Amino acid sequence: MRTIIIGIFIQLFVIHGYSQVGFTQEGNASIYAEKFEGRTTASGESYSFRKATCSHLNLPFGTLIKVTNLNNNQSIVVRVNDRGPFVPDRIIELSRSAAEKISFPANGVVKVKIEVVESPVFISNKQTTTQNQVNSTQNITHNTQLDSQTTQTGTELYDIKVSVIQAKGFTIQIGNYKEMVNILRIANDLKNTFKKEVQVQVSTTNNEKIYRLFVGSFSTRKDAESFKEKVVKVYPDCFIVELK
Repeated sequence: MRTIIIGIFIQLFVIHGYSQVGFTQEGNASIYAEKFEGRTTASGESYSFRKATCSHLNLPFGTLIKVTNLNNNQSIVVRVNDRGPFVPDRIIELSRSAAEKISFPANGVVKVKIEVVESPVFISNKQTTTQNQVNSTQNITHNTQLDSQTTQTGTELYDIKVSVIQAKGFTIQIGNYKEMVNILRIANDLKNTFKKEVQVQVSTTNNEKIYRLFVGSFSTRKDAESFKEKVVKVYPDCFIVELK
């Protein structure tokens, strides 16, 4: 077997004002219930009450927002990694540790002000990649590029270009996903957080496409282990994979 990489060049344009630094919003905030501990969020990351994270209906994953408890003016900065809350009178849901730091009542709803302090939006021609396993006896004679191909999901517009290359070395696996739109959003979060190339391996299990998301490319396991120490703080379930 040999590994074929389909390189995807991604540009993300957010076409609303929600992600702009300085955007503010006021409304009610609540706290994640304990039953969500360890569950997968909309971004693909596992929820942990220890991390300063939150859910928001519109803000892109990776956005950093300052949340101020309007009852006592205490504030904390959290990162968006989930969608919600899906309750009409609420604008944000905080991890338990984040809520406790600004003195939320144990099971209460508090009026807050939120402000975007750092946006993940970027325009970049840096390469990310998608992997596809093919049989070594197949004759690969083409190189494909999809220029100006776009897909719009909600308020996000992606510009994608694809080329076929080979991959080897070591990388960090973030998780397995079934929806490509989730891959694009998480890839954006990873690129902005870690400033590394992103790879996606495409495989088929029981006639269903599965996408394995990787970040970083390293020639030695030692380098990969060093980088993993940073990634595991945000994605605790990540692990090292060798590409052959």
